[in-house]
This record gives sequence, structure tokens and C-alpha cells, in this order.
Amino acid sequence: MEPAAGNPNYMVLPTPPPQPQPQPQPVPTSHNRPIFSFSAIRITNEFDSESATFFHKISWKFMDRLAKFKFSFNNNNKGDISEPQISFVSKYLSLHYDLEDHNALVKSSFDVGPRLQVTAAHDIKAQQGEVTMVTNVADTGYALELSTAVPSVGLPKATFRFPVGEVSLQEKEEDEVKNLLSVSGILKGQFLNGLYTAQYKDEELKLRYCYKDDEMSFIPILSLPSNALSFAFKRRLGPSDKLSYWYNCDSNYWSAVYKRTYGKDFKFKAGYDSEVRLGWASLWVGDEGGKAKTAPMKMKVQFMLQVPQDDIKSSFLMFRIKKRWDI
Repeated sequence: MEPAAGNPNYMVLPTPPPQPQPQPQPVPTSHNRPIFSFSAIRITNEFDSESATFFHKISWKFMDRLAKFKFSFNNNNKGDISEPQISFVSKYLSLHYDLEDHNALVKSSFDVGPRLQVTAAHDIKAQQGEVTMVTNVADTGYALELSTAVPSVGLPKATFRFPVGEVSLQEKEEDEVKNLLSVSGILKGQFLNGLYTAQYKDEELKLRYCYKDDEMSFIPILSLPSNALSFAFKRRLGPSDKLSYWYNCDSNYWSAVYKRTYGKDFKFKAGYDSEVRLGWASLWVGDEGGKAKTAPMKMKVQFMLQVPQDDIKSSFLMFRIKKRWDI
């Protein structure tokens, strides 16, 4: 510090030197971004005690996460490798090559304008494929889909979708009648505080009605012309408990399942199936229908005990485990 001019008792702090201003960093663009930049490598291992088979998959993304490369294979407890496959997957093109069969499956999808999408698939070894074109007629849920086999063996399959269902027309060949045109479709709608579905396929009409509220679901199903009737009943006993029951009126077969969840990562299920005369109990660690990424420690485990009614001594315990590693 230095004394001020004319006043030796007043000190003036020295002015600090100016600090250099940080220079702005260049923003990466498609011209200077590395084309083959790789993200973290993902390794997934699965084991099924029932088949005593390991499944392994290695994958990573590159080209700024626009494409993915995968390598997968199975091996048994003897170390024998089977079904090795290499895959290249991107938004518009995917290639799956079977190293054992020396065959490749090529798939491609691209948009032609704002309302037309084209999808194609081709099996190199079988020299067969399929081409599908989907056009959105309007923004209200109407669409027209045309799909044909390559090489073509007849008229393309046509499917018209609308907000409450869809109708499909397809050419079929039978022993007595050739070039028979078959019709299939599905219709959905609201009825009496529930959702009904009418599905017609292979000359069979299946009528399904689903009533559901916060605590109960009731689902009767009727098939025509066989008049086969079945129904499902689901009851929520509490925030974490649920009971499901299914009964077939023609065969008198029935099944029941009790489910209890502990948070989002633990689930216990137990049930009985009269058709196969089997009781079972299952415990899941990790979301049963989710991925290993969201499970604790990125690992999913299932334990299942099966107890045959006719031979309790032949009961057995099996387990499945799936683990993901990010490197």
C-alpha cells in the first residue's frame, strides 16, 4: 500500500493488474467432430440355470451415438460357443450377420416426404425379403400400409388403419381355391365404462370386453363360431398386493396368480395352473419387465420354484441372472 498524496494517514490499495479474459471455446460441429468417436462400452452377461446357458453381448455407440455395433454369442458349461452374431444398427440401416450360418439380414428404413415411410428387409442366404410402405392419410390417425414379399408371389397385403381399429386384405393360396382373398381386422371402442375389442382372423371372431377401475378388472372373452368362453378377474388388495384369476368355461382349466411388490425393484409372485397341474413361486430383484440399466447395481435376478402337483419330490429351483457392465 502507498500513502495518498497530501494525506500520509490515508493509504490507497494498489490497483490489481487486469486479468486476461477467457477466450470462447469453439463449438464442435459436424466438420471438426471426430467421426468415429466411441462412447462407453457396454457388456451384458446373462445366465439361465434351466438351460445352463450363458448369453454375452458387447455393444458400443460411435459416430456421435448415431450408430451402434454389437457382438453377441452363447456358450454352455463346457465352453462351447454357439450363435455368434455381429450387428450394425443405425437409424436408417441395420445389418445382422450370423458367423455360424454365414448369413446376413439387412434392414433399411427411410422417409420419403413427410407422410410416406419405406421399410425393407432382405435375407441374403434365402434370397427373400419384404418391402413395406406406410403413408399417413391425415393427422387424425388414418394410415394405409402396403407390404409385399420379394420376390413377389402375389398381390401385396393392404392394411388400412383408422382411429378405432384396422382392416387388412391379403391374398392366400389353399389346396382347392387359389388366389383367395382373406380379410382380417380389429375394432375397438368404449362401451358401458369399459373397452371392447372385436378381432376377426382366420374365420374366427373374438369378442373381448375389459372393465377396469382403481381396484378391479373384469375381462370376459367370447370366440365365435366355437362359442368358447373364458374370463379373467383381477383384484387389487392393497397398494402393493394384487390377485389375478383366469377361468376357461369349456375346459374348466383355471389359473391364479398373487403378486406383491416391494418398491420398484423387488417383486414376489406365486401361482397355480390347473392345466399343467403346477404350482410355482417367483422372486424378482430388479424390474421384471425393465432393463438391467435401471436395476440396483445394474443387475436383475429371478428365482423360481416349481412344484408339480403329481410329483412333489421332483420340485426344482431355477434362477436367471442378468448383469450389465459399463466400461
